[in-house]
Amino acid sequence: MKKKPVSRAWNQGETPTIAVFNAATVSLGVDFNKLVTALQSYVDKYVAPRWACPAHLVSSNDFIKGAWAVAFLDDADVQGALAYHDVTPDGMPLSKVFVKTTLKNHELVSVAASHELAEMLVDPAVQMMTTGPNLRLTYAYEACDPVEAISFPVNGIQMSDFVFPSYFEVFRKAGSVPFDQLGKIHKPFQLLAGGYQIVFNGRQWAEVFGSADKAKKFAKEDRRGHRSEQRKKQAEMAAIASDTAVA
Repeated sequence: MKKKPVSRAWNQGETPTIAVFNAATVSLGVDFNKLVTALQSYVDKYVAPRWACPAHLVSSNDFIKGAWAVAFLDDADVQGALAYHDVTPDGMPLSKVFVKTTLKNHELVSVAASHELAEMLVDPAVQMMTTGPNLRLTYAYEACDPVEAISFPVNGIQMSDFVFPSYFEVFRKAGSVPFDQLGKIHKPFQLLAGGYQIVFNGRQWAEVFGSADKAKKFAKEDRRGHRSEQRKKQAEMAAIASDTAVA
């Protein structure tokens, strides 16, 4: 029997509860409970004050009814993970952290988790876009991609740097205000050497990279489950729906 599609069903005006659970069979490289505590501090002290997106994280063993979720899984080949999922069974925002894939890409699980968490809080529906310096492009509201390669410690655990709302305000002059948590960005839409930006040219989604080395590394990474792939999948689904409506 064909499953009924899950609709998004959250109130963005409320502080969400986020269930954080570990279904990975390999070590995260950090104590799980300490990681959840650090992620909460990351949100409370850094992300929420800048983006007005508070959240309450709770350790759990699985999804919690009515809650958003951050799930640690082995890799993109676990059962059901190859399909496109960006919501929980209740239609709530969901971040997946593929532990084996992250470690294979020589990244820290804590940085990957904080990256996905921050971006989920800023744009839970994976649909926010804006104009920018190139008027032929539309830029995705991704809070960590432009500064993807750098991090800072929270409770002794590395967390992803992230940009501020000012980063997406093209009218800001260089150096006029802070643009990211670590102060590495000096003007709107700047990309660090290890960062990238997702853009839409009117026909398809693509990536703009901060350096040639980042472009090469990106091409080799397993990006399944990342928000960049979610955006592309959503665009494909929207196009199919539009064609069906016209027909």
